[in-house]
Amino acid sequence: AVEHEIHDRFEEEVESRTVGEVVMKNLVALDQVAFVRFASVYREFKDIRDFVDELQPILKRNQSRKK
Repeated sequence: AVEHEIHDRFEEEVESRTVGEVVMKNLVALDQVAFVRFASVYREFKDIRDFVDELQPILKRNQSRKK
């Protein structure tokens, strides 16, 4: 999915930052734990607050799906 999206959206070289964002977008839908692990390295989390900030949108989305 990531490779196809990159290929479809871009015709030339793509910055690694862009690839990382596409990976995260696809990963959060596939495996939320893997997403948080990837995000913690990719975005260089410094403390627990960074984890909480990243988790808030996921938790809200999951909560709204349960209703």
